[in-house]
Amino acid sequence: MDVTTKYIPALEQVKEAAATLEGVAERTPLSYSITYSSAFDANIFLKREDLQVVRSYKIRGAYNKIRSLSEDEKARGIVCASAGNHAQGVAMSCNKLGIKGTIYMPVPTPKQKIGQVKMFGGDYIDIVLEGDTFDDSNKAALAECKRLGKSFVHPFDDEKVIEGQGTVGLEILQQTDTPIDYVFVPVGGGGLASGLSTVFNALSPNTKIIGVEPEGAPSMSKSIANNQNTELEHIEKFVDGAAVKRVGDKTFEICKQLLHEVITVPEGKVCQTILDLYNKDAIVVEPAGALTISALDFYRDKIKGKTAVCVISGSNNDITRTPEIKERALLYANLKHYFIVRFPQRAGALKEFVADILGPSDDITHFQYTKKHSRENAPAVVGIELKSEADLAPLIERMKKHHFYGDYLNNKPDLFQFLV
Repeated sequence: MDVTTKYIPALEQVKEAAATLEGVAERTPLSYSITYSSAFDANIFLKREDLQVVRSYKIRGAYNKIRSLSEDEKARGIVCASAGNHAQGVAMSCNKLGIKGTIYMPVPTPKQKIGQVKMFGGDYIDIVLEGDTFDDSNKAALAECKRLGKSFVHPFDDEKVIEGQGTVGLEILQQTDTPIDYVFVPVGGGGLASGLSTVFNALSPNTKIIGVEPEGAPSMSKSIANNQNTELEHIEKFVDGAAVKRVGDKTFEICKQLLHEVITVPEGKVCQTILDLYNKDAIVVEPAGALTISALDFYRDKIKGKTAVCVISGSNNDITRTPEIKERALLYANLKHYFIVRFPQRAGALKEFVADILGPSDDITHFQYTKKHSRENAPAVVGIELKSEADLAPLIERMKKHHFYGDYLNNKPDLFQFLV
């Protein structure tokens, strides 16, 4: 089908996908959240796609697509490009169906992710590391498809993929008799949002479907605002499972029609949600998996007394990212601040800074000092963690009064990124 065709999947097609996925994709729980229901004075349910075998919903679309291929297409093999959840879904699908697949991944892909793909795919998949970015890998994957006549399995802009992802919505409605007022669904390329909103439009049209994007990659909301699929020039890649420069043509048309609203949430807010879910409920999620819960704060008044479902899309989080997640959460909460501090070139200056400048609960968490003999004051980049954001103004005032203040870096992203 030509990408310009306005495709809307039928409910019957999603039901067929559900039958295809029987015994392959887990029927994940729809869990009542005591923590968030209490926090928002609402009935909050979590659709736990993080509990899938491949730890994300991606198995649904990938398997439904590959299973739909003709025998000739299956014999020639399939190709995809991915450094994340889609790769794992494709790998497991190839293994279960006995189909050879080639998965292109960027060279810098962490070994942990490569290992997971190998584990799910076994002898049925080959991994090719190509290029520095996903775009490089994707270009190479498409070239192989053209050269060898293989089938390309797109991560989101494909009818069978969309129908497979739509089974998430079908399950939600089967798992509760309570009328659902809101469903919050993460949006990357738009496959999950497209499939889910199609189901609710047919079976529960009064439910408001809210798409949630990371603030640094608002490709769907920008496209809807422009009334045409718009490619972003730059994106923030931290929420890697939902950070795309351009959404699908098919998914754009569906989301434009069926989503009630698309909102963005700051990456720092997402980080705080990741920490809260782990600390309060022992739930491990990846950044994209925390998007929908992060959006609840922005809907606090609207969801009060209502029933809402948050789709937790996945849990493939690399533990080595934990320090960065904590850092971003503190920055978002205005509790972590970086300064250029100018220390007088005399004995006792650092001791004076700690004793007279820092507050009783302030903590130095970063210190990078460069001494220049030709200067009276040597600059240092200092990171300070506060207990309350109200402590910031008095801290700056004390630094200026005692002539330690050089500059504040949090609101200078270019300099901040270079120095910190």
